[in-house]
Amino acid sequence: MEMRDLLWIGVAVILLVDVDVWGQDPGTYHLTTSMNSSTDGDSGPSSPRSQQIKNVVVQNVTVNLGSDVNLTCGEKNWSETLYVLWKINLKHRSCDITREQDSPTVDKCNDRKQLLNATGSTSYLRVPHVSLDDVGIYTCESAFNGGNNKHVFNVTVTVPPEPSAWLEHRSNKMVAVCRAERGKPAANISWSFDTVSPSVDYHDTSDGFISVVSSLELAEDTNIENLICVITHPYWVKGVVLVPEVKKGYFFWLFICIGVIVGVILVVFAFFVQRKIMLTRRANTCDTSLSKFPSTEYVEEVEPYASYVQRVNSIYN
Repeated sequence: MEMRDLLWIGVAVILLVDVDVWGQDPGTYHLTTSMNSSTDGDSGPSSPRSQQIKNVVVQNVTVNLGSDVNLTCGEKNWSETLYVLWKINLKHRSCDITREQDSPTVDKCNDRKQLLNATGSTSYLRVPHVSLDDVGIYTCESAFNGGNNKHVFNVTVTVPPEPSAWLEHRSNKMVAVCRAERGKPAANISWSFDTVSPSVDYHDTSDGFISVVSSLELAEDTNIENLICVITHPYWVKGVVLVPEVKKGYFFWLFICIGVIVGVILVVFAFFVQRKIMLTRRANTCDTSLSKFPSTEYVEEVEPYASYVQRVNSIYN
């Protein structure tokens, strides 16, 4: 084998590995990459199962949550196909579905997935009502007279976020908040006011969902009646338009806080009034008690000698 042939084989192997790794990354679009990985020097007849796979096709397939998807294994009609083998590697388990020509389907998955074909059409795997449990790698190997194929499907799911918007107070300022919770991939949030740049926070979860929160600080003279936020996501054909409003229950708790403050003020005021009344009553009680005691008259004491002298003098007179 010449050096040039070895060089081309090395390039083909590197590209094959690179495409396989890249295909593991979920995408929001379909991509098909086909390459020929056959080698020269095959000698002697062999069965289709033992033949080296010539064509490997890698595809990223993104499906909306709850929709159906059909994965087609090659372009050969079922009448030309000798056998089809699906190897399915999911997050929590692995299984396979096999069918040979003129033989029933052997299904070891035993779930909603179906291997279907019709006369004059190709064989395909149908996955109805795709859920998060169906995310994984689907590998199909098929053989036909004159060759075989291998298709690798990296199936991911698009999950719509839960949209919400509201107004709240932060440090004596009005803030508009728009949230797209638990979406996959992340949603995009925009505002009708572009005078102020909003702050955007991303929160990833362990199960692959992403929550996006956009906060817009409003000026005092902002007309909130014209304020809207728009949430766009690959799951939706059109964006979701929301008008931020004060959260339900906000005024309820505001009234409760005001009521508590007013109640405390009234209790303190009543305490001081009652205390003043009690002190006034005590003062009045003391004045009344003092007025009941008899007044003491002053009696001038007369010396006995002076009285005697006065009486004697009156006799002589």
